[in-house]
Amino acid sequence: MSLLALTETQREIQTLARSFAERELAPLAAERDQESRFDRSMVSQMAELGFFGMLAPEEYDGLGLDANSYLLALEEIAVADASAAVLLSVHNSLPTGMILNFGSDAQRQRFLGPMARGEMLGAFALSEPEAGSDAASLRTQATRDGDDWLLTGTKAWVSHGNEAGVILCMARTDAPGARHGSKGISTFILTPDLPGFHLTKKENKMGLRASPTLQIVLDGCRVPGDRLLGETGKGFSYALASLDHGRLGIAAQAIGIARAALEASVRYAQERKQFDHPISDFQAIQFKLADMATRITAARTLVHAAAAAKERGERITRFSSMAKLFATETAMWVTTQAVQVFGGYGYVTDYPVERHFRDAKVTEIYEGTSEIQRIVIARETLAAAAAADGSLPD
Repeated sequence: MSLLALTETQREIQTLARSFAERELAPLAAERDQESRFDRSMVSQMAELGFFGMLAPEEYDGLGLDANSYLLALEEIAVADASAAVLLSVHNSLPTGMILNFGSDAQRQRFLGPMARGEMLGAFALSEPEAGSDAASLRTQATRDGDDWLLTGTKAWVSHGNEAGVILCMARTDAPGARHGSKGISTFILTPDLPGFHLTKKENKMGLRASPTLQIVLDGCRVPGDRLLGETGKGFSYALASLDHGRLGIAAQAIGIARAALEASVRYAQERKQFDHPISDFQAIQFKLADMATRITAARTLVHAAAAAKERGERITRFSSMAKLFATETAMWVTTQAVQVFGGYGYVTDYPVERHFRDAKVTEIYEGTSEIQRIVIARETLAAAAAADGSLPD
């Protein structure tokens, strides 16, 4: 039973994603995690079902789904394998969304079709070793060289950077040393075949181990002039606008992780016996399960309400940050409780909640930490109250 009133199309997408995830992703998810193995065959299977073009219009071979349909599918994928979910979330929300919303007709024609068909995976390169939460302090420099741009710098934490065929990269186009903050940042569409593009360090991560995370070094990387996305100096605003939607994807991923932990906990509590009773008979365990289920339902409701507001054309910066904050902290809390339900068995790799616990943590960090989300929510709430003569916003 769900509090969401789903359309027929939404229910079909949810069912399709759940069936695929249970059949194709779940059986080997733990193995891929332990081996830190990215499975290209998984990409081919998801591409056949259209999962890489969920938000792309049909004219670019996409499914043209609404935001809630996309988030429903993403949650189902995350229940089975959070690493697969982050691939879909980044690809659909960030590079696809940025090219669709801010790219030229020629850029859309060149990239969106192959991306929607899964022939070209998309990645997002904003953060740097010294520019994380303060992303506007990035140092990668782009300078004109005839009709081209030369990019020099290092990008960090690029999800599936070694598998991507197109990378949306933010770089400074103001004068070297000028540092005009976010107003001096532009976005470029990179491909790994460009001269001066180098993949370097692959991170050895706590969680999401089947999703490779890379550093990219740009050593005078020569980028054709027609790869500039939109207008010079507006790249940071493009990234922030796309992150509003991207954060809903991370929230849906977090809900999927939490749900997987809850479902595993319920099964285990019904099977595990102590003092001649299934531990599900004990109130201490029942209260944990009750709180886990309640928080997951609240998080899901918030996420889909924010997505519905987006579909109505409303500005969702505050709501997407609320959804991301609440859903990711819910995932961390729920997976912690799940480990406790399992006891000592929750601490070993033989049982799935150990993996869910590790996967949950990063959702509180990437695409904006919980601390940054609180700053955004407070700023937006104060601004809305000021505009309404002190009244609290809806």
